[in-house]
Amino acid sequence: MTLPPRLPDLALTPGRRVYFASDFHLGAPTAAHSLERERKIVRWLDQAAQDAAAIYLLGDIFDFWFEYRHAIPRGFIRLQGKLAELTDAGLPVTFFTGNHDMWMFDYFTQELGIPILRQPVSQLIGQREFHIGHGDGLGPGDHTYKVLKRLFASPVAQWLFARLHPNLGIGIANRWSKHSRLQNGAADEQYFGEDEWLLVYCRELEKRHHHDYYIFGHRHLPLDVEVLSQSRYLNLGEWVNYCSYAVYDGNDLALQYFER
Repeated sequence: MTLPPRLPDLALTPGRRVYFASDFHLGAPTAAHSLERERKIVRWLDQAAQDAAAIYLLGDIFDFWFEYRHAIPRGFIRLQGKLAELTDAGLPVTFFTGNHDMWMFDYFTQELGIPILRQPVSQLIGQREFHIGHGDGLGPGDHTYKVLKRLFASPVAQWLFARLHPNLGIGIANRWSKHSRLQNGAADEQYFGEDEWLLVYCRELEKRHHHDYYIFGHRHLPLDVEVLSQSRYLNLGEWVNYCSYAVYDGNDLALQYFER
């Protein structure tokens, strides 16, 4: 296992906090449910912005996303507008792609000033060492998805998909995305203890380089688990059922729940 890339250190001034959220799955299961959830997310962002030093969005923010050269998926304008407002005010926002929105390219960076990261990174935040990512394809197992991920990340596959008219391409992808999520929904609600793939990954990395905190999404379960002595793995859960997120205040990292 090679050591992950690093982001520049992030200093924290007293009273400022760092927020982490993932798996909004906007667009699912219906437009009406998605819109209600999007409005809640915007309220959460307004609340977080009051004392945030930075916000990290850890993937699967959209149930599907593909950027054509001159078109993006319809909707989600409230979220995009709020993110633009925050970044225009100087609040750093970082976006990690997930398995549902891996086909993000440069739209968010160019229009909203938000960097897009495609793999886990390490970063010193305040006085603590963090390892941050979406979590898909890490650890043992999940071999079928790992093959699919390599296929979907292929420039050839992306070029071929971009040849489809957006009405057709986005329609096909939305149906596939919903089917994929429903197929794995039962597994997402189970905790596998010592066999959790992400926990195995964290423990292997911890043997090579110490991190105080490992933060991932993807699993859809809010989790706070000891990795090894002096290190913890937090999974952020999701916003369809839990509306869970994590906050780091310079001393501790904790899971919290919004409007529940």
